[in-house]
Amino acid sequence: MYTPEMIGTPQTGSATRVLLLGAGELGKEVTIAFQRLGVEVHAADRYDCAPAGQVAHSHHTLDMTDATAVRSLVDEIRPHFIVPEIEALATDALVGIEEEGLATVVPTARATRLTMNREGIRRLAAEELGLPTSTYAFASTHAEFVEAVGEMGYPCVVKPVMSSSGKGQSVIRSADDVDGAWEHARAGARVTGERVIVEGFVDFDYEITLLTVRSIDPATGQPATWFCEPIGHRQQDGDYVESWQPMRMSSAAADNARSVAARITNALGGRGVFGVELFVLGDDVYFSEVSPRPHDTGMVTMASQRFSEFDLHARAILGLPIDVTLISPGASAVIYGGVDAPAVSYSGLGAALAVAEADVRLFGKPEAFTRRRMGVALATAEDTSTARERATAAAAAVEVHATSDRY
Repeated sequence: MYTPEMIGTPQTGSATRVLLLGAGELGKEVTIAFQRLGVEVHAADRYDCAPAGQVAHSHHTLDMTDATAVRSLVDEIRPHFIVPEIEALATDALVGIEEEGLATVVPTARATRLTMNREGIRRLAAEELGLPTSTYAFASTHAEFVEAVGEMGYPCVVKPVMSSSGKGQSVIRSADDVDGAWEHARAGARVTGERVIVEGFVDFDYEITLLTVRSIDPATGQPATWFCEPIGHRQQDGDYVESWQPMRMSSAAADNARSVAARITNALGGRGVFGVELFVLGDDVYFSEVSPRPHDTGMVTMASQRFSEFDLHARAILGLPIDVTLISPGASAVIYGGVDAPAVSYSGLGAALAVAEADVRLFGKPEAFTRRRMGVALATAEDTSTARERATAAAAAVEVHATSDRY
């Protein structure tokens, strides 16, 4: 993997250039982290005025599942690093770009292709690495789906093999739910007609995100792995609502979590932050999913850690030293749109920031939907319970309003 010996000056011939494929709220924070290190950042997304595009050196609007369009953009920008921030990408184009040595794909083109759909990563984890997972089956047709549900039994979880933020996910609790879950999964998929995964229900005690960082150990010059403190989170309809760090775990469970995370990230290779999602039952740990990029539940690290997951991602990609120090218990709570509107404004920011040890990030998305994440509230405290109360209160204070004129 390419490691720059020097960082150039943005928008000059010496610039160290990064191309973000996906310019949402996570990409926005990654952009800022890179810019603090003197890197030139180009952000691409499918729509204009995406959050990262508002702060990057340049923004590009294109269909990122179009291999020709992606390749043309790479030829134009000539980035040193391509950093995928979403799942729906022309991964075959990224493989070709990497093979030709045109740019380093983060963490690797293979990892991007494997993790863009749940089938590739689940087969790697369960069938090749032997990691403990829920039982599962894949289905392309309604008949295969009904058969898979019969194999898993009730309750079971249904997801499109390729989606994000819980889209298309549901729990089947009886035969009455089967047809609705099938339609919901197909509608929520990023690709029309995509396969779905049916998972046996794991009766876990709690679930965590273990942010796992792969970079270079400055003492040895060799690849090494670091683990942030575990992050607990609460989901609703498959989408994260709040998260907190640290999540209390037994020593045995924490060791098992780090072992699972190390094995899956070592298999994927490359450098950067990986969001490893795990189910925990007692001391037993089950692999759920992995994202080869910062994770939405990890936004809490903007308050709780010395360096956020976004800072760590930029540092790791550049091969710089890693510091995963937790400086305070913290929490995050999502600010939802609450309305469907082509343009919005916000009120209550003063009240939110008046909450003790609270902060707010408004993403700047140009369009709101009822369940679209428009911002996040962050808070710290002496314990996670108090931090969660503060973050929730700050998020509740912010109101999103539809406006009649975008300008």
